[in-house]
Order: sequence, then structure tokens, then C-alpha cells
Amino acid sequence: MKRLPIPEDVTGEEIDKDVRQELQSLPKTLADDVAKNLVMVARLIDEDPEGAYGYSRVALRLASRVAAVREAAGFAAYANQKYSEALAEFRAARRMTGSVDLWPVMADCERGLGRPEKALDMAGAPEVHKLDKAGQVEMRLVAAGARRDMEQLDAAIVTLQSPELASNSVQPWTARLRYAYADALLAAGRDGEAREWFAKAVEADKDGSTDASDRLAEMDGVEFVDALVEVEDQDEQQDVREDDGDSLPVEDAEARDLTTAVDEDVVVVEESDALVDGADSADVEEGKDSADAEGSEGSEDGLGREADKD
Repeated sequence: MKRLPIPEDVTGEEIDKDVRQELQSLPKTLADDVAKNLVMVARLIDEDPEGAYGYSRVALRLASRVAAVREAAGFAAYANQKYSEALAEFRAARRMTGSVDLWPVMADCERGLGRPEKALDMAGAPEVHKLDKAGQVEMRLVAAGARRDMEQLDAAIVTLQSPELASNSVQPWTARLRYAYADALLAAGRDGEAREWFAKAVEADKDGSTDASDRLAEMDGVEFVDALVEVEDQDEQQDVREDDGDSLPVEDAEARDLTTAVDEDVVVVEESDALVDGADSADVEEGKDSADAEGSEGSEDGLGREADKD
């Protein structure tokens, strides 16, 4: 079995204590190897999903009967848009644990496989009521994304309208929920309301989990210019002129726009510049558990896909 290199600073002790407890069913040396590979999956999944996928496959070959390993393999496949494979791993993990925590991401895999109707079935299933608040918000985001997949913009907007959206309290999901609502409003041509909700998303997005600030700036006609890049461009133009024998007088060269590169990193040039009523509640059908997925992989979206960023 091919092993992947593990950095010296990875000990395996970094994993969650609940995962470590699951691995106690394995021989110690094997448990340590699996733990290190799981640490690498967590470390790489955002910046290097392909690398994370490789380590997840090693862990899976070492300990396929451990639920945490199946779950990690599912998320690594999901991050690489391998939705059929991800769904199979999530189902296996759910069978092992009996937990419903993976229900929203499983529904989003159905979206990725081009089956938004199935995702909506899952949004109406009894399992949703067993989710905690964060899981229910994720399920709402997935259901709204499925509505948009089906070009039902008004229904997507209504699906996102909820006490969590209206609340002034900022929770881990708040920025993404507001962002998804703003994006749906914009897609429906309701630009004024969209701008308001992008601004609210910016207020809640303390860790930069969305690009709400960029979207808001785009709507306001704000252009960001990197002053340091401009200085570099000027220097390159100067070098070309000197190479051509058309050099500046020494005194002019010394006085040349050196103040442009002061402590400012960005020059901003500006031009200018609740909840909606109406729309019937989104249809949510009573669902059934998903059958084993077979289908084509590939979708531009995923759970929390930032366009729905749902």
C-alpha cells in the first residue's frame, strides 16, 4: 500500500478526542498512522483538496470500518466534487453511527449529481427535525439551492426567509444565510433589497467566510486599485525607456512619484452609492431516505456553495 509523506510536526494527537476514541478499536501503531492521515486531510482540505483526498484514501485503506474515516473520506471527495463517491461514504458513516448530522451534506451531494428534486425530498424528511439549529440552517441553504437549480427563484427566496435570517443575533451560520438570501434577491432582479442583505452579510462575516464585501463593492461601483502594482508598472516602463536610450534626467528620476509608494496598499475610487413580503411558502415534499447514488460527478456548487453559498 502506497503511503504518503507525513510532516514531522504531525503527531496524530491533533485530532478531535471523539475521533481518537473511535480509533482505540485499532492496534496502537495502526491507530497512530490513521490519525496522522486524518490530520493531513483536515490540514489540506481547504487549500489543497486533491492532496487531502489522497490522504483520505490512505486512511480509508487502513481503517475502512471506522466511521470517522468514512466521514473524512466523504468530505475529501466532496471537496473535489466527487459527489457520488462522497455520498457513498457519508451513507456508510451514517449507517455506522446512526447520526443524522450528515443529512444536509448528503442532500447537497444529490444536488451535485443533478438531482435537486431528491434534495428537496430530503429537506422534507423526518431526519431534518432531529438536526440541531446549525444543521437545520444548512438544510435550508441546500433546499434553497435546489430551488435555484430548478429555476424557482421566488421559492428559493421564501425558503431562506426564517427566524434565523430575521434575527439580529450573529451565529456561525448568519453570514452565509444572509449572503445566500442577498444572492437570490439579486438573481431575481431585486437589486435594492440584495444590496441591503449583502451589507448585513458583511456585518456578520467576521472571518471572511463569504465574498460579501466584494459583492457589495461591485454593486456600489467601487473599484480597487493596488497602488504598489501601479508603482511597479511605472518602474518597468522606466526601465524600458532607459533601455531605449530615452532615460530621464537624474534630477527628474530622483523626484519621480516616490510618494506613491507610501504606507497605503490600496487606493479606492468610489462612484456612489425587510425581509420581503409575498411569495408563497416553498414547497417542501415529505421525503424518503436516499438510495445508493450512482451518477455523474461534477457540479459547480457544494454545501455552502458560495454562490448559493448557500
